[in-house]
Amino acid sequence: MFIGAQVSLYPMTSDFEQVILSGLKALDPYRDRLRIETDDMSTLFVGASAPLFDALRDLFARAAQQPPHVTMHVTLSRGCPGEPDDPSCRCETLSQAQDQTLAERQTLATEAVQAAPVLGVEIDVQFSLYVLGRDRHMDEIYGCIDFLKASGTFLRSKNFCTRLRGDAGAVFEAVRQAFLRFGPAEGHVTIDLTASANSPTLR
Repeated sequence: MFIGAQVSLYPMTSDFEQVILSGLKALDPYRDRLRIETDDMSTLFVGASAPLFDALRDLFARAAQQPPHVTMHVTLSRGCPGEPDDPSCRCETLSQAQDQTLAERQTLATEAVQAAPVLGVEIDVQFSLYVLGRDRHMDEIYGCIDFLKASGTFLRSKNFCTRLRGDAGAVFEAVRQAFLRFGPAEGHVTIDLTASANSPTLR
């Protein structure tokens, strides 16, 4: 299995460098558990799902604590047949999901969101789940949408994506559960995500 994310952070301020560097400091606790590679376009995370999603959450939450409007774009992928298996990308949730029904996975996902830490940072997210190489992929996507509606983070459905709002802890946990519990455990699943905080539109 290969689990990875390409991440780009966009602060809407002339002092963007300071916001980005501050956000990247939030990754320090995860550098010994993830492969993290930053260039002028994005930052690559590769590794186990637990530290990977915690790192994504903490990166954006740190950046969102500052006044300017900030957005983050993330492309997540697991099980890509074009990537070599990486032993660091272990995931108990995926191993267990192989023997669980859709209803069981929905229940476990909802419980995980309810247990998420409260970070005190309100964010918005819109994302799309792509279950690849599977004839009945829409069953998994509809099942994921039903979970999101019960998660406490659901805002509304949009064309081609779902909108979430709430504390960064709960919102990123909802995305983690969508990524890991829906779609075949050994199959190729991706998420395209945009996060936003401090938007002047909401004010």
